[in-house]
Amino acid sequence: MASKSPILSIENLAIGYGKPPNQNMIMDGLNLNLFSGQLVCFMGPNGVGKSTLIRTMIGAQPPLAGQLFINGQNTSDITIAEMARLVSVVLTDKINAGNMTAQELIAMGRYPHLGWSVSLSKSDIEVIDQSINQTNINALRNRKIYELSDGQLQKVMIARALCQDTPIMVLDEPTAHLDLNNRVEVINLLSDLAKSTNKAILMATHELDLALQSADRIWLAGPDEPIIDGFPEDLVLNGKIDEVFGLKGFDLKTGRLEKQLGKGEVSLIGDGHAFLWTKNALERYGYAVVDESEIVINIINDSNIAWQIKNKGEYTVNTLEELISLL
Repeated sequence: MASKSPILSIENLAIGYGKPPNQNMIMDGLNLNLFSGQLVCFMGPNGVGKSTLIRTMIGAQPPLAGQLFINGQNTSDITIAEMARLVSVVLTDKINAGNMTAQELIAMGRYPHLGWSVSLSKSDIEVIDQSINQTNINALRNRKIYELSDGQLQKVMIARALCQDTPIMVLDEPTAHLDLNNRVEVINLLSDLAKSTNKAILMATHELDLALQSADRIWLAGPDEPIIDGFPEDLVLNGKIDEVFGLKGFDLKTGRLEKQLGKGEVSLIGDGHAFLWTKNALERYGYAVVDESEIVINIINDSNIAWQIKNKGEYTVNTLEELISLL
């Protein structure tokens, strides 16, 4: 459950580059909060300033105006060493880890907590093990970094951020270059971690469909207005997401691609996932699914799925490909 008081607050913030009179202001008037126990997806078109805000939040570049607070403390008063114990970061940059194993890379997350001896204590090792278990990568711990796939490496980097044991995690496009299965797995992992660890997790992403299903809140950045902070479904229903992205051919009300349905109407009888995927195939080929039609398709969902078609005759087929070809 998210806390009532924000762990990070942004007040009247302006971000960009340079100094007066040659400032390049990218965003201003930003007022936002991050709460513990929530996954927040930071979204917007390319070039709108998402990475610039992330760099400002983590102290990598100064704000042009305004203030940031972590646990009520102004970040301008927080040292680099203290910041490393408050905010962990996962970027999209390729990691050159030489001959390191996954566990050795994850262990680097403990460095902000180590003294001059730079030796891991029993409690440090316990945190490392816990981070590996929380990200379900125990099978990877002794693998060399260069042996890992992109999806495996991203989970190792998330484990390293967890190992840093900070109340805030910030990730910049963690699903970039990943396949669908790994994108879903990473976003689900981050959503679960926000709840199980009570961390505030901010993730910049372009994965609109996955964000709408997994995020607790969305920060929506448009080119001509300050960032909007809202509940995902509210941003769909009030039109803000469509306004920012200018979506074409995607129905936000259903979360599906809009299809041209001009080939005729069919009546579909069935339920469960077989019904949903049959409907998807029919609509993709231009058939509207209605309650009553001369063409009736009945899904036979026994040990093997089959489709019975009634249209001036009766036919039974075993694949959707056959079904579409008969229509």
